[in-house]
Amino acid sequence: MAKESMKARERKRAKMVEKYAEKRKALKEAGDYEALQKLPKNASPVRMRNRCKLTGRPRGYMRTFGVSRVMFREMANKGLIPGVKKASW
Repeated sequence: MAKESMKARERKRAKMVEKYAEKRKALKEAGDYEALQKLPKNASPVRMRNRCKLTGRPRGYMRTFGVSRVMFREMANKGLIPGVKKASW
């Protein structure tokens, strides 16, 4: 389980990326890289990190489901993910 402060920081970054998205796009199209440099660092989408929606775990993230591999396995075994079942042969 990730620390609450890390999850909060990531949410804050997401808000900032959303807030400055239009401005960043306009500055990039204009080629004004000096003004782009003056925007806050956290306004860059590159600084975002994918995290598990349930635990906040940053590693082993499965983009398709939005959860980490650990949570995916637990949910799949309990039958909580439609169309996914444990393979056995």
